[in-house]
Amino acid sequence: YRERFVNRPLLEGVNLKNKKVLELMCGSGGITRYLIEQKAIVTGLDISQELINIFREKWSCDAMCASIFSNGIADESFDCVVIVMGLHHLHPQVNEALEEIYRILKPGGYLCFCEPHGGSLPDVFRKLWYSADKYFEDNEAALDLKALKTRFSGKFEFKLEKYIGGMAYLFVLNSMIFRIPLNLKRLLSPVFLSIEGMFERFPNRIFSCASINQWRKK
Repeated sequence: YRERFVNRPLLEGVNLKNKKVLELMCGSGGITRYLIEQKAIVTGLDISQELINIFREKWSCDAMCASIFSNGIADESFDCVVIVMGLHHLHPQVNEALEEIYRILKPGGYLCFCEPHGGSLPDVFRKLWYSADKYFEDNEAALDLKALKTRFSGKFEFKLEKYIGGMAYLFVLNSMIFRIPLNLKRLLSPVFLSIEGMFERFPNRIFSCASINQWRKK
């Protein structure tokens, strides 16, 4: 799912060869393999030392255990910052995180992110799920893309906004959230991925679970 519906569209048209890429809130490296395949020079950043240790061992890439709000990275250090499902964990400090990303990006550099977006039907159910499920934190909330674009219109050029996420997003990519057993996931995945392929042809903000975005620093 990640390869087809997230990684490729998220970075489509962005030249990563020999470019310095910061994988922000990297965890153990959700998109790292794809970045390496594109010949990027990858650095991971995550607040968890345990995950950073796994990241380093798994990918043999540079990595930093730090917060996006306090990281010691010099101005204009990276050609690209990539975030997959990390920004929506930073409420109410998303604006501050984007300011910091702007600072560390080189002029003309890209911020590429995939996140749940507000104003959709899935977001209504997401809010109900968040309130009932003990595994979600209080600072998780879908992004208000319209408000963010208004705030940062003077700093970024908005190159891409694409909506993704149907049945396979919910029950394959996020199967753990719904406590779907692995054996059942293996059985259902081909069906859900086929449905997702058809859904992809008719993307719609209201019915999609997430948004893929490319912002370019002015």
